[in-house]
Amino acid sequence: MRRKDREVTDISIIDAFIAKEKIIRIAFADEGDIYIVPVNYGYKRDGEESVFYFHGAKAGRKYELAKSSPDIGFEIDGGFSIVSGREDACDYSAKFQSVIGTGKLSLIEDRDEKKYALDCFMKHQTGRSGWNFDEKELKTTAVFSIRVNKMTCKIK
Repeated sequence: MRRKDREVTDISIIDAFIAKEKIIRIAFADEGDIYIVPVNYGYKRDGEESVFYFHGAKAGRKYELAKSSPDIGFEIDGGFSIVSGREDACDYSAKFQSVIGTGKLSLIEDRDEKKYALDCFMKHQTGRSGWNFDEKELKTTAVFSIRVNKMTCKIK
């Protein structure tokens, strides 16, 4: 990161930011093209390991890329506000926070692991855990994990 004075390394601050946001953008490499898709997510930290969970259809570009291009980039941003300047446009600035990183995306096939991931997702999105999941829906829903390789956080 170029501006080390804006880098956040305190994992509790990073986790708190990730906990309050709801959308992660996932970037796939697609045969020389870049495909970025925003999705809702769940997040879990287990010691040193950070994992994001999301779900989707078992069809389409995201699903196919998840199977063929598991090395992804991701980004979460929030807390945006304009800082007013005087009359000159260059006097204006912005406040924000962001997390960017890379990871390995996997399709979760195991029923119990799917339920765990979806419960983590629902807890992140609703604040509540202990959900029941319909067996038919479990079979027809693609559930993904992103195991984080590296992640940086910036606050301005």
